[in-house]
Amino acid sequence: MRRLTDFPEAWAVLDRRLDRNTCAPVALALSGGGDSMALLHLAQAWADQRGRRLIALTVDHGLNAASAGWTAAAGKAAHDVGADWRALPWIGEKPNTSLPAAARTARHRLLANAAREAGAAVILLAHTANDVAEGDLMRSSGTPTLGHLREWSPSPVWPEGRGLFILRPFLKVRRTPLRIYLSEQGVQWLEDPANDDIRYARPRARAALAAYEALGAVTAQQLYDGSVLPELAEATVASPDGRLSIRRTLIEDADRISARRFLAMAAICASGRPAPPRGPSLDRLQARLSAEQRFVATLAGARITVEPDHIGFTREAGDAERAGLAPLHLMAGETAVWDGRFEVKARADVAVVALSGYAASLGKADRTSLAAIPAEARPSLPVLLQEGGAVLPRPFGAGPASARALAQARLRAACDLVSREAHIASDGMAEGLRSSYVEAMALA
Repeated sequence: MRRLTDFPEAWAVLDRRLDRNTCAPVALALSGGGDSMALLHLAQAWADQRGRRLIALTVDHGLNAASAGWTAAAGKAAHDVGADWRALPWIGEKPNTSLPAAARTARHRLLANAAREAGAAVILLAHTANDVAEGDLMRSSGTPTLGHLREWSPSPVWPEGRGLFILRPFLKVRRTPLRIYLSEQGVQWLEDPANDDIRYARPRARAALAAYEALGAVTAQQLYDGSVLPELAEATVASPDGRLSIRRTLIEDADRISARRFLAMAAICASGRPAPPRGPSLDRLQARLSAEQRFVATLAGARITVEPDHIGFTREAGDAERAGLAPLHLMAGETAVWDGRFEVKARADVAVVALSGYAASLGKADRTSLAAIPAEARPSLPVLLQEGGAVLPRPFGAGPASARALAQARLRAACDLVSREAHIASDGMAEGLRSSYVEAMALA
């Protein structure tokens, strides 16, 4: 009979990535399928031994008439092993096209919000070696995918996922042994009929691989061996107003793949966008870097200023205006993210808008502060609107709210500088998560 100790590689992943010296819970995405049920048993056993609390989160997409029953079954399974559990319904109108992608994004947003509310910085997902192989097959056939699955990576949604990381302990474990373990333990699991719907790419890939037991899949972590991304992120200079800058020679000397990924990540971290740019735009930027000494380009909402000695990234003011950035209304004590770039914490009721159009109404002290910030970065800075007029938030001014730039912490997380749970808080990425958890515990 198989035991949990028959999966030492997964147990080792939990020990390597998770912290033993914290009271924060660990979150787990529990669909009720075989993979997530096996991870539930493994994670709860690990949590019991390490003195951690496990919270299972079940997303109900509402796409199948039986989904409410599946959700209830998942909740019973979580309670049976001693884990806490929460149901997360996907409420609202569902799209008629690209439904799998929309459901995936909704799932990650719901998981991120629930994990943050619970004070968890890590969400366990049950992807296996089969999922890695299916993804490889989809890419080889020209089907777009979200990229290689990685053992440890930032949450894929922004800004909901800031300060949260995904951990996949089963990437070196095949699906069949997990189901053998569940069967021998008498544990039942659900089979979602969507997994067999060959209208979608992943079920087709899954069917094509079903006959192969020995997958021999390359793990996602191996794909990043030799990358200089951490060194590039470490060498990046960040300013309180959200600008990023790096020495140009570091990009030119890096391997093409690392340089390409860094440029993409630096652009979206500076612009606050949730998703990286497409390949052709990156190709054009790299070509110009090889041929031109000075130029200004735009990429994924970022203004990229290339000089002989450095490359700078900031929010492209015109993009913010074209997007019609809506005001962010905060009540005293509230914290939220504005424009994907600043975590704003209010001490009084305020509306947060882009500075463009309000600079002339600022007081003398605020205008003096602005003079120290490059002109191209000023229009997209946050400004606070109150009955008394417009004021700058701290640290740019003395207004009744603070605006913490998220670009550097987001870049460091994306470039593998945050390698385990203990590093998340120390790197400043989870400041908002920690504060909300402390406040919630104080009220409990």
